[in-house]
Amino acid sequence: MLSIVILAAGQGTRMRSAMPKVLHGVGGRPMLQRVIDTARSLEPAAIHIVHGYGGQDVRAAFPDGDLNWVEQEKQLGTADAVHAALPVIPDDHRVLVLCGDVPLIAAETLHRLLDRAGYNPALLTIEMADPTGYGRILRDPDGQVSGIVEDKDAQEDQKAIREINTGLMVLPAGPLRRWLADLSNDNAQGEYYLTDVMASARRDGSAIHAVTTDSASEVQGVNNRVQLAVVERAWQWRIAEGLMRGGVTLADPARLDVRGSVTTGTDCVIDVDVVLEGEVRLGTDVAIGSGCVIRDATLDDGVRVAPQTVIEGARLRAGAQVGPFARLRQETDLGPATRIGNFVETKALTLGRGSKANHLAYVGDARIGEGVNIGAGTITCNYDGRAKHTTVIEDGAFIGSDTQLIAPVTVGRNATIGAGTSLRRDAPADALTVGTGRQRTVPGWSRDPDASS
Repeated sequence: MLSIVILAAGQGTRMRSAMPKVLHGVGGRPMLQRVIDTARSLEPAAIHIVHGYGGQDVRAAFPDGDLNWVEQEKQLGTADAVHAALPVIPDDHRVLVLCGDVPLIAAETLHRLLDRAGYNPALLTIEMADPTGYGRILRDPDGQVSGIVEDKDAQEDQKAIREINTGLMVLPAGPLRRWLADLSNDNAQGEYYLTDVMASARRDGSAIHAVTTDSASEVQGVNNRVQLAVVERAWQWRIAEGLMRGGVTLADPARLDVRGSVTTGTDCVIDVDVVLEGEVRLGTDVAIGSGCVIRDATLDDGVRVAPQTVIEGARLRAGAQVGPFARLRQETDLGPATRIGNFVETKALTLGRGSKANHLAYVGDARIGEGVNIGAGTITCNYDGRAKHTTVIEDGAFIGSDTQLIAPVTVGRNATIGAGTSLRRDAPADALTVGTGRQRTVPGWSRDPDASS
């Protein structure tokens, strides 16, 4: 059986933030969330999270019932953190130790580590050109792992070793209790190092297995915002590579940000500086222009989104065209072959097939039929200060420019509304409705209040 312990107690002082380090985001999700997701994919018997600084905030961010929270009252080192979780872990379990600030570790790599370990200790290592700051892997003349020495405690010849400890390891729970009890904090940092159990295991005659990865980004820890940016770019490249292999053309993979999940059909094209957030679904042959932000939206086959458009909580059906400089808000549902143009904002809108609002309009809380034209400057006046009201425009209607539709109001089928109309009552079908006042000139009027009339 497998128990997973995630170390998430560090304050992260080098982040220079009031927020606990593990809550800082990578790809739009907290680092710790990404580690938890990977841990769950291994289907362990239990996941134990050791927390310390900002523990209440960390726990509040993850209310899921399958997580066991363990408080490390004082940060006395990684061995002390694991020791805090051991009382609830059975002796016959294997303990997989993960780090809450190493968010890109892959489940496939952890499976390799677990398979290699059996019921023996095993650790994940990597070779680095510059291993400064990391614990070095010590091996005996036969090449077997004999221990780990931390950078601050290493001698000069040990500092030349390039194989380093990633902090991720598997340990048998029963022997681990005994090994932890034998540890000392007589070292440069005055802490109880979990890495020291390897020497204890070796003295007990246990074989220590090492599994090496060649992916530096996968085991990159985050201790400051520079490293956070490095991890973010690595994550974004991973997502971009997956999209391209799935049939998406990216104008520049380095200028796409995905902060959630994206599913796509083939032959989609995404221009530069696009941000995709939440859950985004793209059909086949979707084109997204530069500078767009799309959040929690579905874009069906053949949708075209012009540059600098913002879409949130909307559904765009086959062949719809939007933008540039448009904003689609929550509960917008654009029918097939519809058109929303520049500087048009929508909210809670249902737009029927072939209808269009090409420029300079606000259309909110409205149900609009098929083949409707919304003229420039049109506004649905949906809010009276206390409640929202609905505007209904039936099939084939023509709404002239600079029209105010004061809801609740209905425009009948094939009706025409004259430009400049303030529509306060329902407009009948197949008729012209106008609401403009008579034009007149006021003699003797002046902008200058001191001028004589």
